Amino acid sequence: MSFASTPVTRTLVLGLVGSSIAASLFDIKHYFYISVGTHILQYRQVWRTLIWQLCYTNSSEVLFGAMALYNLRVVEQQWGSRKYASFILVSGLLTSIIPPVILTAFLRPLSWGVFDFLPAGPTPIIFAVLAQYHAMVPHVYRYKVALSTGPPSDNDEVSGLTFSDKSTKYFMALQLALFQWPGSLLGAGIGWLVGQAWRSELLPGALTRWRVPGWVVGMRSPKSSERFEGMRRRLESEGASTGAASGAQQQGGGDGNRRRTMAQQLLDEARGAF
Repeated sequence: MSFASTPVTRTLVLGLVGSSIAASLFDIKHYFYISVGTHILQYRQVWRTLIWQLCYTNSSEVLFGAMALYNLRVVEQQWGSRKYASFILVSGLLTSIIPPVILTAFLRPLSWGVFDFLPAGPTPIIFAVLAQYHAMVPHVYRYKVALSTGPPSDNDEVSGLTFSDKSTKYFMALQLALFQWPGSLLGAGIGWLVGQAWRSELLPGALTRWRVPGWVVGMRSPKSSERFEGMRRRLESEGASTGAASGAQQQGGGDGNRRRTMAQQLLDEARGAF
Protein backbone atom coordinates (compact mmCIF):
# COMPACT_ATOMS: atom_id res chain seq x y z
CA MET A 1 0.00 0.00 0.00
CA SER A 2 2.28 2.74 -1.28
CA PHE A 3 3.16 4.82 -4.33
CA ALA A 4 5.85 2.34 -5.43
CA SER A 5 6.35 2.43 -9.22
CA THR A 6 3.56 5.03 -9.60
CA PRO A 7 5.21 8.47 -9.84
CA VAL A 8 2.37 9.93 -11.93
CA THR A 9 -0.27 8.91 -9.37
CA ARG A 10 1.83 10.37 -6.57
CA THR A 11 2.15 13.65 -8.46
CA LEU A 12 -1.60 13.76 -9.16
CA VAL A 13 -2.56 13.14 -5.52
CA LEU A 14 -0.08 15.62 -4.08
CA GLY A 15 -0.92 18.18 -6.76
CA LEU A 16 -4.67 17.85 -6.15
CA VAL A 17 -4.33 18.24 -2.40
CA GLY A 18 -1.80 21.07 -2.69
CA SER A 19 -3.73 23.05 -5.29
CA SER A 20 -7.00 22.70 -3.36
CA ILE A 21 -5.37 23.91 -0.14
CA ALA A 22 -3.70 26.79 -1.99
CA ALA A 23 -7.01 27.84 -3.57
CA SER A 24 -8.57 28.00 -0.11
CA LEU A 25 -5.66 29.82 1.52
CA PHE A 26 -5.44 32.49 -1.18
CA ASP A 27 -9.24 32.76 -1.51
CA ILE A 28 -9.27 32.09 -5.27
CA LYS A 29 -11.74 29.19 -5.36
CA HIS A 30 -14.21 31.33 -7.29
CA TYR A 31 -11.90 31.25 -10.33
CA PHE A 32 -12.23 27.50 -10.88
CA TYR A 33 -15.93 26.72 -11.29
CA ILE A 34 -17.89 27.66 -14.42
CA SER A 35 -21.23 29.43 -14.61
CA VAL A 36 -22.03 29.47 -18.30
CA GLY A 37 -24.33 32.48 -18.30
CA THR A 38 -22.01 34.67 -16.26
CA HIS A 39 -18.49 33.52 -17.08
CA ILE A 40 -18.75 32.28 -20.66
CA LEU A 41 -21.60 34.22 -22.29
CA GLN A 42 -21.41 37.52 -20.43
CA TYR A 43 -17.74 38.05 -19.53
CA ARG A 44 -16.16 35.75 -22.15
CA GLN A 45 -13.89 34.05 -19.61
CA VAL A 46 -13.07 31.12 -21.87
CA TRP A 47 -9.81 30.50 -19.98
CA ARG A 48 -11.86 28.88 -17.22
CA THR A 49 -12.32 25.84 -19.45
CA LEU A 50 -8.58 25.12 -19.12
CA ILE A 51 -8.30 25.39 -15.30
CA TRP A 52 -11.59 24.17 -13.85
CA GLN A 53 -10.18 20.66 -13.24
CA LEU A 54 -7.09 21.78 -11.32
CA CYS A 55 -8.60 21.61 -7.83
CA TYR A 56 -11.70 20.94 -5.76
CA THR A 57 -13.43 23.63 -3.74
CA ASN A 58 -14.41 21.67 -0.62
CA SER A 59 -12.58 19.25 1.65
CA SER A 60 -14.94 16.30 1.09
CA GLU A 61 -14.27 16.26 -2.63
CA VAL A 62 -10.53 16.58 -2.02
CA LEU A 63 -10.61 13.55 0.28
CA PHE A 64 -12.65 11.36 -2.06
CA GLY A 65 -10.74 12.51 -5.13
CA ALA A 66 -7.33 11.76 -3.59
CA MET A 67 -8.52 8.35 -2.37
CA ALA A 68 -9.98 7.52 -5.79
CA LEU A 69 -6.75 8.40 -7.61
CA TYR A 70 -4.74 6.36 -5.11
CA ASN A 71 -6.98 3.31 -5.45
CA LEU A 72 -6.78 3.49 -9.26
CA ARG A 73 -2.96 3.46 -9.29
CA VAL A 74 -3.07 -0.14 -10.56
CA VAL A 75 -3.77 1.28 -14.03
CA GLU A 76 -0.39 3.04 -13.99
CA GLN A 77 1.29 -0.10 -12.70
CA GLN A 78 -0.04 -2.12 -15.63
CA TRP A 79 0.41 0.52 -18.33
CA GLY A 80 3.65 2.09 -17.20
CA SER A 81 4.13 5.70 -16.14
CA ARG A 82 4.76 7.09 -19.62
CA LYS A 83 1.55 5.75 -21.19
CA TYR A 84 -0.46 6.64 -18.09
CA ALA A 85 0.83 10.24 -18.07
CA SER A 86 0.00 10.55 -21.78
CA PHE A 87 -3.52 9.27 -21.15
CA ILE A 88 -4.02 11.71 -18.25
CA LEU A 89 -2.97 14.69 -20.39
CA VAL A 90 -5.08 13.71 -23.41
CA SER A 91 -8.18 12.86 -21.38
CA GLY A 92 -7.70 15.97 -19.27
CA LEU A 93 -7.63 18.16 -22.37
CA LEU A 94 -10.73 16.54 -23.87
CA THR A 95 -12.74 16.55 -20.65
CA SER A 96 -11.83 20.19 -20.04
CA ILE A 97 -13.35 21.30 -23.34
CA ILE A 98 -16.25 18.91 -24.05
CA PRO A 99 -18.42 19.42 -20.91
CA PRO A 100 -18.47 23.26 -21.13
CA VAL A 101 -19.27 23.06 -24.85
CA ILE A 102 -22.13 20.60 -24.31
CA LEU A 103 -23.45 22.63 -21.39
CA THR A 104 -23.33 25.90 -23.33
CA ALA A 105 -24.65 24.66 -26.67
CA PHE A 106 -27.26 22.10 -25.65
CA LEU A 107 -28.11 21.55 -21.99
CA ARG A 108 -28.45 25.17 -20.89
CA PRO A 109 -30.78 26.18 -23.76
CA LEU A 110 -32.87 23.01 -23.36
CA SER A 111 -33.25 23.56 -19.59
CA TRP A 112 -34.14 27.26 -20.03
CA GLY A 113 -31.00 28.34 -18.17
CA VAL A 114 -31.54 26.09 -15.13
CA PHE A 115 -28.63 23.78 -15.96
CA ASP A 116 -25.90 26.40 -15.90
CA PHE A 117 -23.24 25.31 -13.38
CA LEU A 118 -20.11 23.17 -13.80
CA PRO A 119 -18.28 22.53 -10.49
CA ALA A 120 -14.51 22.57 -10.14
CA GLY A 121 -12.46 19.42 -9.83
CA PRO A 122 -10.90 16.57 -11.86
CA THR A 123 -13.92 14.28 -11.56
CA PRO A 124 -14.00 13.72 -15.37
CA ILE A 125 -10.35 12.62 -15.37
CA ILE A 126 -10.99 10.23 -12.47
CA PHE A 127 -13.89 8.66 -14.36
CA ALA A 128 -11.76 8.33 -17.50
CA VAL A 129 -9.24 6.36 -15.42
CA LEU A 130 -12.08 4.42 -13.81
CA ALA A 131 -13.21 3.25 -17.26
CA GLN A 132 -9.74 1.74 -17.80
CA TYR A 133 -9.81 0.15 -14.35
CA HIS A 134 -13.22 -1.37 -15.06
CA ALA A 135 -12.01 -2.97 -18.29
CA MET A 136 -8.53 -4.03 -17.18
CA VAL A 137 -8.80 -5.30 -13.61
CA PRO A 138 -10.96 -8.39 -12.91
CA HIS A 139 -12.65 -8.86 -9.57
CA VAL A 140 -11.07 -11.26 -7.09
CA TYR A 141 -14.15 -12.23 -5.12
CA ARG A 142 -17.86 -11.49 -4.80
CA TYR A 143 -20.08 -11.17 -1.75
CA LYS A 144 -23.77 -10.67 -1.17
CA VAL A 145 -25.50 -8.33 1.25
CA ALA A 146 -28.76 -9.90 2.41
CA LEU A 147 -31.91 -7.79 2.32
CA SER A 148 -33.85 -9.93 4.80
CA THR A 149 -33.09 -10.97 8.37
CA GLY A 150 -34.85 -14.32 8.27
CA PRO A 151 -32.96 -17.60 8.00
CA PRO A 152 -32.54 -18.90 4.44
CA SER A 153 -34.58 -21.87 3.34
CA ASP A 154 -33.16 -24.99 1.79
CA ASN A 155 -34.62 -24.41 -1.66
CA ASP A 156 -34.41 -20.63 -2.05
CA GLU A 157 -31.27 -18.55 -2.26
CA VAL A 158 -30.77 -15.60 0.01
CA SER A 159 -32.13 -12.44 -1.59
CA GLY A 160 -29.69 -9.58 -1.59
CA LEU A 161 -27.29 -7.38 -3.51
CA THR A 162 -24.10 -8.84 -4.95
CA PHE A 163 -20.90 -6.82 -4.77
CA SER A 164 -17.24 -7.46 -5.49
CA ASP A 165 -13.91 -6.28 -4.15
CA LYS A 166 -14.01 -3.51 -6.79
CA SER A 167 -17.30 -2.06 -5.55
CA THR A 168 -15.70 0.31 -3.05
CA LYS A 169 -13.78 2.01 -5.87
CA TYR A 170 -17.00 2.52 -7.81
CA PHE A 171 -18.87 3.86 -4.78
CA MET A 172 -16.09 6.33 -4.07
CA ALA A 173 -16.19 7.64 -7.64
CA LEU A 174 -20.00 7.71 -7.60
CA GLN A 175 -19.89 9.91 -4.53
CA LEU A 176 -17.74 12.38 -6.47
CA ALA A 177 -20.26 12.35 -9.31
CA LEU A 178 -23.12 13.18 -6.94
CA PHE A 179 -21.45 15.83 -4.77
CA GLN A 180 -22.60 18.80 -6.89
CA TRP A 181 -24.93 17.24 -9.41
CA PRO A 182 -26.13 17.70 -12.10
CA GLY A 183 -22.89 19.46 -13.12
CA SER A 184 -20.60 16.90 -11.47
CA LEU A 185 -22.66 14.09 -12.98
CA LEU A 186 -22.23 15.58 -16.46
CA GLY A 187 -18.46 15.73 -16.01
CA ALA A 188 -18.35 12.16 -14.71
CA GLY A 189 -20.36 10.89 -17.69
CA ILE A 190 -18.16 12.70 -20.21
CA GLY A 191 -15.04 11.37 -18.49
CA TRP A 192 -16.33 7.78 -18.65
CA LEU A 193 -17.16 8.15 -22.35
CA VAL A 194 -13.71 9.61 -23.10
CA GLY A 195 -12.08 6.68 -21.28
CA GLN A 196 -14.15 4.16 -23.23
CA ALA A 197 -13.42 5.96 -26.51
CA TRP A 198 -9.68 5.79 -25.77
CA ARG A 199 -9.89 2.08 -25.03
CA SER A 200 -12.06 1.32 -28.07
CA GLU A 201 -9.72 3.34 -30.33
CA LEU A 202 -12.52 5.69 -31.33
CA LEU A 203 -10.33 8.75 -30.80
CA PRO A 204 -7.93 9.95 -33.52
CA GLY A 205 -4.84 7.78 -33.73
CA ALA A 206 -2.57 10.76 -33.18
CA LEU A 207 -4.06 11.17 -29.68
CA THR A 208 -3.93 7.53 -28.62
CA ARG A 209 -0.40 6.96 -29.97
CA TRP A 210 1.09 10.17 -28.59
CA ARG A 211 3.44 9.77 -25.63
CA VAL A 212 5.07 12.28 -23.33
CA PRO A 213 8.88 12.45 -23.43
CA GLY A 214 10.52 9.84 -21.25
CA TRP A 215 12.30 12.38 -19.06
CA VAL A 216 8.92 13.70 -17.87
CA VAL A 217 8.35 10.49 -15.89
CA GLY A 218 12.01 9.93 -15.01
CA MET A 219 12.93 7.54 -17.82
CA ARG A 220 16.49 7.56 -19.15
CA SER A 221 17.16 7.56 -22.86
CA PRO A 222 19.01 4.55 -24.37
CA LYS A 223 22.01 6.71 -25.22
CA SER A 224 22.47 7.91 -21.65
CA SER A 225 22.02 4.35 -20.35
CA GLU A 226 24.70 3.07 -22.74
CA ARG A 227 26.99 5.93 -21.72
CA PHE A 228 26.59 5.14 -18.03
CA GLU A 229 27.06 1.43 -18.69
CA GLY A 230 30.31 2.09 -20.57
CA MET A 231 31.55 4.34 -17.79
CA ARG A 232 30.73 1.68 -15.20
CA ARG A 233 32.64 -1.01 -17.10
CA ARG A 234 35.64 1.28 -17.57
CA LEU A 235 35.73 2.10 -13.86
CA GLU A 236 35.48 -1.59 -12.97
CA SER A 237 38.38 -2.48 -15.28
CA GLU A 238 40.51 0.36 -13.92
CA GLY A 239 39.71 -0.70 -10.37
CA ALA A 240 40.66 -4.31 -11.12
CA SER A 241 44.01 -3.32 -12.68
CA THR A 242 44.77 -0.95 -9.81
CA GLY A 243 43.96 -3.64 -7.29
CA ALA A 244 46.23 -6.13 -9.04
CA ALA A 245 49.11 -3.65 -9.13
CA SER A 246 48.66 -2.81 -5.46
CA GLY A 247 48.66 -6.50 -4.56
CA ALA A 248 51.87 -7.07 -6.49
CA GLN A 249 53.55 -4.14 -4.78
CA GLN A 250 52.47 -5.35 -1.35
CA GLN A 251 53.70 -8.85 -2.12
CA GLY A 252 57.05 -7.53 -3.36
CA GLY A 253 57.44 -5.30 -0.31
CA GLY A 254 56.71 -8.23 1.99
CA ASP A 255 59.38 -10.44 0.35
CA GLY A 256 61.92 -7.62 0.59
CA ASN A 257 61.22 -7.21 4.27
CA ARG A 258 61.70 -10.93 4.84
CA ARG A 259 65.03 -10.87 2.89
CA ARG A 260 66.34 -7.90 4.84
CA THR A 261 65.35 -9.53 8.07
CA MET A 262 67.34 -12.70 7.28
CA ALA A 263 70.44 -10.67 6.31
CA GLN A 264 70.25 -8.72 9.50
CA GLN A 265 70.05 -11.94 11.48
CA LEU A 266 73.13 -13.37 9.71
CA LEU A 267 75.01 -10.12 10.29
CA ASP A 268 74.14 -10.18 13.96
CA GLU A 269 75.36 -13.76 14.26
CA ALA A 270 78.65 -12.85 12.56
CA ARG A 271 79.16 -9.89 14.85
CA GLY A 272 78.49 -12.08 17.86
CA ALA A 273 81.13 -14.58 16.77
CA PHE A 274 83.87 -11.96 16.70
